[in-house]
Amino acid sequence: MSKTITPYQNEEVTKKEQVADMFNNISKTYDFLNHFMSLGIDIIWRKIAINQLKKDKPKLILDVATGTGDFAFEALKILKPEKIIGVDISRGMLDVAEQKITKRGLAGQFEVRMGDSEKLLFDADSFDAVTVAYGVRNFENLQAGLADIRRVLRPGGKAVILEFSKPKVFPVKQLYNFYFNYITPGIGKIFSKDARAYSYLPESVAAFPDGEAFISLMDKVGFTNTKHRPLAFGICSIYTGVK
Repeated sequence: MSKTITPYQNEEVTKKEQVADMFNNISKTYDFLNHFMSLGIDIIWRKIAINQLKKDKPKLILDVATGTGDFAFEALKILKPEKIIGVDISRGMLDVAEQKITKRGLAGQFEVRMGDSEKLLFDADSFDAVTVAYGVRNFENLQAGLADIRRVLRPGGKAVILEFSKPKVFPVKQLYNFYFNYITPGIGKIFSKDARAYSYLPESVAAFPDGEAFISLMDKVGFTNTKHRPLAFGICSIYTGVK
């Protein structure tokens, strides 16, 4: 069993609580740092992931670990569903999302709620699609979280998960490791009031069961037609599965 990586070295507080604290701390600079550190490529990755749902034409989508809502806003634009509900455990991130929703006049189409990604407060068979962008890595219990995502999907509904992975090809692997382990925490320290958040990022990616290991977890909780698509030589991966 892999070691649980937490944002802060505090054994008295659960990973879930630490993740909520971390995102509350970095919520105001999160969007800027995301685009800055990925050189804007994260926007392209989001579009590719959302396009996995184009043929499915989902009407009601749940965006788990919605954060500041960027993935959901992009999904609204590309898929034009009737509604997206976003859940997150960080109040700070949801405050930013709500400001953006109001500013863009999308209150009728996009609603956010505080919620635990591993204990979703929705009935079984509720959603046509569930999306998670860069959130499953922060789950305290990954298998329980995936099982709950499957539970709230309607039969035939699809889950699309976008997450960092570990490139294996030379020299991408070496460049990536250098950037992630040295540059990222440095930039985080300068622009964010929580430098630890950006050291946690490479540590959590290194410990995450990516690729086939993640697909086998999806299979284990009952997803069918599971697929894994690496992007940018494996820096990022898209995982899909059907209920």
